[in-house]
Amino acid sequence: MTPEIEISQAALDSLPNCLLVDMRDAESVAYGVIPGAVPLPPERLEAEVPARCAGRPVVLYCARGQFSVDAAEDLRRLGVEAYSLEGGYAGWLLYRMQREQETSLLQQQIEEGIRKTWHKRLFSKFAKAIRTYDLVKPGDRIAVCISGGKDSMLMAKLFQELYRHHKFPFELKFLVMDPGYNETNRKVIEHNARLLGIPITIFETDIFDIVYKEEKNPCYLCARMRRGYLYSKARELGCNKIALGHHYDDVIETILMGMLYGAQVQTMMPKLHSTNFPGMELIRPMYLIREADIKAWRDRNDLHFIQCACRFTDTCTTCDPSGRSVSKRMEIKQLIAQLKKINPSVEANIFRSMENVNLNTVISYKQGDQVHSFLDRYDEIQGKE
Repeated sequence: MTPEIEISQAALDSLPNCLLVDMRDAESVAYGVIPGAVPLPPERLEAEVPARCAGRPVVLYCARGQFSVDAAEDLRRLGVEAYSLEGGYAGWLLYRMQREQETSLLQQQIEEGIRKTWHKRLFSKFAKAIRTYDLVKPGDRIAVCISGGKDSMLMAKLFQELYRHHKFPFELKFLVMDPGYNETNRKVIEHNARLLGIPITIFETDIFDIVYKEEKNPCYLCARMRRGYLYSKARELGCNKIALGHHYDDVIETILMGMLYGAQVQTMMPKLHSTNFPGMELIRPMYLIREADIKAWRDRNDLHFIQCACRFTDTCTTCDPSGRSVSKRMEIKQLIAQLKKINPSVEANIFRSMENVNLNTVISYKQGDQVHSFLDRYDEIQGKE
């Protein structure tokens, strides 16, 4: 059965590998073409298209989709899988304008939702963390680091909202590092940035190529290298801080991971001075936001983000959400979920435990390079049990 000769504007998006041919005259072409189109006048189509397409589908368009129908039929008689773009170039312009309008409306809905529906669960906690931990100061230039996942994309939107209400001057740069994403993940990140109205700056590195050859602790190496590249690029852009999208659940999971797997009591800090980049800081403004609320925001807006996009996770089981997972963080997530069934306050208690450390009841602790023992002050605190 011969397929329909005309193809819709939407269907064109599903033929990314087709040969797209602009049949219009040179003067019309000079005013603009559909991205990726090859200008070929009608008299050269039959001579050049069969060789150029190399077996790929061919989509022809003229000004309004009239002459391209006949041209597509002529090419089909030569054995070419040819189509005519419905509405031609004018139809494509209208389609693009409609899509852009829809994108603009969705962006407005998302931003309005942050101000209203999600204000208490997201923006208020974002602003509270910034106030509580003194994360943003007058004159700051902050590199908002976007990995492409739900957490960092939401962080970018919350920073934009904060900027609308700022009481003192600061600047934002939205930074995306491409460590070697595949084409699909790169396109998803770019699409979501356009959809959400985030003006990203993308720079490329070869981190995945380097880390993929590492047999021991590739994830640790990847994280260290990513942070180093982000600091370096942020400094190049004149920034004094980088912002990462770690949230409340990351914090409590890190506390338990340190205790159960690292034999240490420590937490993920809301801000840190950089060791290797003097004068720069790392801040975590999502520190008080729950992951469940981030997921609810994502799902309510029907948004779709990349997860971990490295080459290991294409086939590895470390990110498997099932019980077979070997990821330590996933094990901790599952443990907390089980404990929460017994004690609904378990998450808040883990978080607050780092605010209620009594050094008089600690066997030993480190401060800088020094180790302090309870024996150092044992006689001073006698009788105070």
